[in-house]
Amino acid sequence: MRALQIAATGMSAQQTRVEVISNNLANMSTTGYNARRAEFADLMYQQATRPGTVTANDGTIIPAGVQLGLGVRPTAVSVNLSQGSLTSTGGDLDLAIDGYGYLEVTMPSGISAYTRDGGLKRSADGQVVTSDGYPLVPNITIPDDARTIAISADGEVYAYFADQVQPQLLGQITLAGFTNEKGLEAIGSNLFLETEASGPPAVSTPGLDGLGTVRQGYLEESSVDAVREITELIKAQRGYEMNAKVITAADEMLAATTQVR
Repeated sequence: MRALQIAATGMSAQQTRVEVISNNLANMSTTGYNARRAEFADLMYQQATRPGTVTANDGTIIPAGVQLGLGVRPTAVSVNLSQGSLTSTGGDLDLAIDGYGYLEVTMPSGISAYTRDGGLKRSADGQVVTSDGYPLVPNITIPDDARTIAISADGEVYAYFADQVQPQLLGQITLAGFTNEKGLEAIGSNLFLETEASGPPAVSTPGLDGLGTVRQGYLEESSVDAVREITELIKAQRGYEMNAKVITAADEMLAATTQVR
């Protein structure tokens, strides 16, 4: 009986949906996290009678036919690219991207990764790095005797010194944009990698070429809507239960068939 296999694909789909929702809720406090959504498509159809089939010598055509679906399959876990709200932290190396774009960092392997988590830190040698110690691109080093740091909306980094009136320009923060942001590969730690689907990065100054600006002393909060996620969780749970009931009903029908004498 096909109903058993069809309902099983439905239960598997709802389980995937719950896993995505649980990951969203787990990251509701993660800086710069974008909520995900599971997407599905129906499986192949068995054509018992094709639509448009001629059934008589006079050319009579069946208008609808008989097409039996075989269930559902996951097609993608899509990223919701809506920006989270910006919260004030007061940190001189806390940066929020107000708009489109990603910060570029260098991984230990030498490849570039991209992030919207602007909770930057200062390493022992003064280099600006992420919370995991990955250096920012372009590299910016803060002198030991710098009193304060100021970062403009277009990414220019200035240091103020006790014995100088004018600030010293330390470097320029750039942002990277992608043709298809949803094609980036998430690798954890708020980092993404370039893929064939995302296209190559277009690096430019914040505020130019459609990129957002940077705001010092702010961080971008997670875009997860807890109320929406709980609602989706309830819907997924009910969907799982209904598919389980289909399996129970199909099993009872099979049991009745085996009892026929």
